[in-house]
Amino acid sequence: QTVEDAAICKQEFVISPWLDASLRKTADDMKRYMEVFNASGKLCKSAGMRFGYHNHNFEFTQKLGDETVYDILLKNTDPNLVVQQLDIGNLYETGADALAIVKNNPGRFVSMHVKDEIKNPTTNHYESTVLGKGVQIVKEIIDQAKKTGGTIHFIIEQEAYQGIPPLDCVKADLEQMKKWGF
Repeated sequence: QTVEDAAICKQEFVISPWLDASLRKTADDMKRYMEVFNASGKLCKSAGMRFGYHNHNFEFTQKLGDETVYDILLKNTDPNLVVQQLDIGNLYETGADALAIVKNNPGRFVSMHVKDEIKNPTTNHYESTVLGKGVQIVKEIIDQAKKTGGTIHFIIEQEAYQGIPPLDCVKADLEQMKKWGF
């Protein structure tokens, strides 16, 4: 029904936003579930769309055997059927290298959530900030994504504002993307 609804709305993608913990207890469990992703990709393809997955942070911190959840996902899905919506902010604090991920997996990232990150002094964790004001190498990542990642949709996403009005952040983010040539 999701695919039918998406087709009626003329969506380009159906993106899975989460991988439940019950599906990633072991590497074998996860590999079996990746067949559902591949089947979803076939179903979407037959309806003129593409199926994809949006990462958070656990995919880079949780290991099943000697591989991360994200590595298992990439290795066990057909790139012609399952695309990725890489959220470069969600993976920052995990220590994963977004630039290397894009370089090592050409053509897999048709969509990207573009975020910069800054450490929140109160929580001591990273949160999103205005593009170009944080510590993430955003321009390098999006340039690589444009060059080899297959990325056609760059979605600016900012979830924390450091006391700046959100609409001012939106304007600054868009201005920065334009300066970067997007």
